[in-house]
Amino acid sequence: MTAAVLPGFGFPTRSVEIDGHTMAYIDESPGGDLSAPPVLHVHGNPTWSFYFRSLLSTLPGDGFRAIAPDHIGMGRSDKPALDEYPHTLARRVADLTAFVDSLDLHEPLSLVVHDWGGPIGLSWAVEHLDQVDRVVILNTGAFPLPADKRIPWSLQAARLPVIGDVAVRRFNAFSLGALAMGSGNWLLGAEARRGLLAPYDSPAHRVAVHAFVQDIPTGPADPAHPVLVRLAERLPLLDSHPVQVHWGMKDPVFDGTILRHLEGRLPHADVHRYPDAGHYVLEDAADRIVPDVRAFLAAGR
Repeated sequence: MTAAVLPGFGFPTRSVEIDGHTMAYIDESPGGDLSAPPVLHVHGNPTWSFYFRSLLSTLPGDGFRAIAPDHIGMGRSDKPALDEYPHTLARRVADLTAFVDSLDLHEPLSLVVHDWGGPIGLSWAVEHLDQVDRVVILNTGAFPLPADKRIPWSLQAARLPVIGDVAVRRFNAFSLGALAMGSGNWLLGAEARRGLLAPYDSPAHRVAVHAFVQDIPTGPADPAHPVLVRLAERLPLLDSHPVQVHWGMKDPVFDGTILRHLEGRLPHADVHRYPDAGHYVLEDAADRIVPDVRAFLAAGR
């Protein structure tokens, strides 16, 4: 698969067929050694594998195989219409499971998850504990919305059937808004802005962005709710694995309240807080996070 080269993201894009749809992914290893310990990066919404470029460019130098798929409808993967793909959390977990199997990643692998990549990647992990080595968590949720937390008005508006569809799909409001609200700084750098927006350049390419927002569960009747309930029940099983958490404290959605609930389920996790960073914590604090993640992963070798 060929794709335009973006500043800071010159990795070759590979692809695999997942249930009739092409899933793009980055696969960087030291000297092309596919037997190197794998580190699987799972992104959220509205990002894609580009978000992990600071780790993808450094981990192979440490002897790791750095892998980052783009969810169906995201990044450089196929972008099917709503009637061609379910766009649900359960399907995302099934896709990731199929992706891991397609690459024959059956030895213990490490995970790096962010945003909706948390529920997706961690749901896979808690059902495949013997295939998990270490886990790195960046601002995310891994349980139904706590009683002491409400969805911000911006997400509520994006979920509305008509208003949300026009704003998110026609005007790209969610991706643009994430650039403004996702950083602890007043503005993300030009490289980040260009790269994060690149795949979502038309309404047809923003279907998954809107569907991700609509899939956020607010109650038991929502399709994603039982998936998150199952994850919340099994998440403490990961506490026996080494877990490192990096959290931007200026995140308006995955804030300190969500972090406290996460710590309650993973009490042995090594937690790093960044008071000056936002939801895009790996953009705001890469200079601090990347060295810690590299050392954390290397400690398991």
